[in-house]
Amino acid sequence: MLLSELCRNWRMPVIKCEEMRMKYQAILFDLDGTLLPMDNDEFTKGYFRLLVQAAAEWGYPKDGLLPAMWKGVGAMVKNNGSVPNEDRFWSVFAEIFGEKVYGDIAKFDDFYTKGFHEAKSCTAPTALSKEIVALARQNAEKVVLATNPIFPEVAVCSRLEWIGLTPEDFDLVTHYSNSRFCKPNPAYYTEILQKLNVDSARSLMVGNNAHEDAEAAMAAGLSAYLVTDHLICEGDLPDCPKGSLMDLKGYIND
Repeated sequence: MLLSELCRNWRMPVIKCEEMRMKYQAILFDLDGTLLPMDNDEFTKGYFRLLVQAAAEWGYPKDGLLPAMWKGVGAMVKNNGSVPNEDRFWSVFAEIFGEKVYGDIAKFDDFYTKGFHEAKSCTAPTALSKEIVALARQNAEKVVLATNPIFPEVAVCSRLEWIGLTPEDFDLVTHYSNSRFCKPNPAYYTEILQKLNVDSARSLMVGNNAHEDAEAAMAAGLSAYLVTDHLICEGDLPDCPKGSLMDLKGYIND
């Protein structure tokens, strides 16, 4: 048989571009209460107790540290994008305790690599989280740890360690040094999408907070999945898919 006849008789299957594309351009995951199951109030109390004890040894008043922390967090939540969240936080802290705080940043970071790990007992790590992130890798071009960027990077890394993950498992991990907005500002999500050059219409946010994760992401044009194991919702549930962390496996793979 001539080569030309072979070519005419052989039919190579046609693969459409749509079939070659991954399901999502990006899947974003919240951490606390989502990939890292926890009761948020219980964790916060345990974490702050440890931090107050540590900071007291550096000269910070036990009755004054937490109000200062919350004021700093409030400044980050209200950040307009002009500076990183980190700068917002420490400028507020310096207004309260003086310029000496800048010399103590290393001490706070050291706390997150050591004493902070005791707060793991206030959480319920599951191997399911690592499975879900691996599954997301198969269904999305980019996978993001979209934890509210009010913590330093070292604190995020420590919490990831509790569920057997590292920053290298993600294309982007948000923390207070690389972010200029916070949840529930939709600009937080827009900033992430711009960094990764992905389309909001082909991106999914997974979280357990109805307002900060689902509604804010949807306002930025993303779709959302609400994890209900440790649901935080102060009003009506948003109109988006929802279910347990286990249910999420099937949703991503559908």
